[in-house]
Amino acid sequence: MASESGKLWGGRFVGAVDPIMEKFNASIAYDRHLWEVDVQGSKAYSRGLEKAGLLTKAEMDRILHGLDKVAEEWAQGTFKLSPNDEDIHTANERRLKELIGETAGKLHTGRSRNDQVVTDLRLWMRQTCSTLSGLLWELIRTMVDRAEAECDILFPGYTHLQRAQPIHWRHWIMSHAVALTRDSERLLEVRKRINVLPLGSGAIAGNPLSVDRELLRAELHFGAITLNSMDATSERDFVRSKAGRVFGREDKEAVFEVSDTMSAVLQVATGVISTLQIHRENMGQALSPDMLATDLAYYLVRKGMPFRQAHEASGKAVFMAETKGVALNELSLQELQTISPLFSGDVSCVWDYGHSVEQYGALGGTARSSIDWQIRQVRALLQTQQA
Repeated sequence: MASESGKLWGGRFVGAVDPIMEKFNASIAYDRHLWEVDVQGSKAYSRGLEKAGLLTKAEMDRILHGLDKVAEEWAQGTFKLSPNDEDIHTANERRLKELIGETAGKLHTGRSRNDQVVTDLRLWMRQTCSTLSGLLWELIRTMVDRAEAECDILFPGYTHLQRAQPIHWRHWIMSHAVALTRDSERLLEVRKRINVLPLGSGAIAGNPLSVDRELLRAELHFGAITLNSMDATSERDFVRSKAGRVFGREDKEAVFEVSDTMSAVLQVATGVISTLQIHRENMGQALSPDMLATDLAYYLVRKGMPFRQAHEASGKAVFMAETKGVALNELSLQELQTISPLFSGDVSCVWDYGHSVEQYGALGGTARSSIDWQIRQVRALLQTQQA
């Protein structure tokens, strides 16, 4: 329990703490984000103490009732911080003592702020990963819904910042939806790694009072318990956290900031995608025959010419059109035949943008059938991830 100074580490030291050190060491300004999970962890730990015979049933009930009151005050915005509240753990335990008296001093039995902080952070991050996953899934669904609804809109696809080939508009949407599914997989993997309980590890050596860590795991719904107490509490660099801030390594503030930013970004992106207005005519007008140079090469390949030769022949056609100051599709059949005798009257099919995109029917391509397949795959993946 906190000493008379209100510090969880108090009792050993005499004299007042320098105000500069107080400010340097305090984290309550930002770790108040952890109030709910700190209460959850403390409630679970009180049950572990009761099972170990370190609390009576009546004492546990008083602690649980007091913690419920602490949580209620936080939820209603009536929790009053004290100048001595160094962090969320000190604040909650101080308030608990005010509510239920000296029994609150038993709550920290066998527990260190080291395993308490790591447990709180893991609980919070696990919840945050789930929240962000939900927002990400909604963004992906919004993209897939648009891709399914807007079927026959063509516009230029870019490579190396240059207009390259005609593609379906929905092929572009799906390119981003598919990329976001990988982010979703990463979030789920992070949540899986977070979902390991460190509580019961003490400072570094473990818990000496036979607290049942499996009970704690079940109470807090973790998937597993940490294997080594020193590893469990040293994952975060407490001692050098302020120096770490300078080098971008202090953890809690950055975690909270990233979570808030990502939550906002995902919601804004979903709103943008769902309300975005496209101009089909402008997209179509952005297409030009020079984007069909590759199609011209494929035309010759289908006539039996090796691809390298066909690619060179297509390049010659582009050069000829540029020299004459005409569009690629304005070259006459006779002019094309000076490049290769394989050109014949059916070369006119090459200049159809719709025909161009539909030739890319292999899975993953921009043909309509392939995009429909992509949509089915992403929808199935979302269902699996949400299961």
